[in-house]
Amino acid sequence: MTYQPLHYLYQPATTPTGVTLLLLHGTGGDERDLLPLAQSFGPGVNVLSVRGNVLEGGMPRFFRRLGMGVFDEDDVRFRTHELAAFLAQVSEKEGFDPTNIVAVGYSNGANIAGSLLLLYPELLAGAVLWRPMQPLTRDVPVVHTTRRPPVFFNPGSRDPTVDPPATERYATLLTTAGFQLTRQDTPTGHNLTQADVDGGITWFRQHFAAPAATASR
Repeated sequence: MTYQPLHYLYQPATTPTGVTLLLLHGTGGDERDLLPLAQSFGPGVNVLSVRGNVLEGGMPRFFRRLGMGVFDEDDVRFRTHELAAFLAQVSEKEGFDPTNIVAVGYSNGANIAGSLLLLYPELLAGAVLWRPMQPLTRDVPVVHTTRRPPVFFNPGSRDPTVDPPATERYATLLTTAGFQLTRQDTPTGHNLTQADVDGGITWFRQHFAAPAATASR
């Protein structure tokens, strides 16, 4: 397969904990969109923010769609493999641990992160999925993870772009596959709220906080 390079920004941690945040924007965003949120996750994380390679009416996305809420699943698979190959390459180039990546995605970014979970279930150390939709509904892979990474699953209960039963099926799929879901349904639409951000940050600190320094004796 011939993959395109992805545009990205990388910010190494000043006091590294070994965790790298993979920031994945929503439709129309770019690699700078989620950067203002990154510092709230803590000073010890590396930040890798990526721009999707697909354009829809001039707006960057991570994969094509055929209509609102209808994904081009062949392209979803291709772009997921492209992103996984990119992560292997950029981790070597920038010098971060490829086994300790936590994806943080909103909308389209959450969906490509979800596709990584389904197609590469041992790749990510964890994921924050803000406003997720199941990215693969046709020929869904049989997924099982022995790593059991934690996932923050954050739908909007009034989101008009998502069918509630589909959200339930997606949550069940991830849980059955072995992912440790923390679910937070926010009573709002597709927009990202401060409650969503705070919930994701709290979840992250619970699962990926830097170990306390050992007191000298």
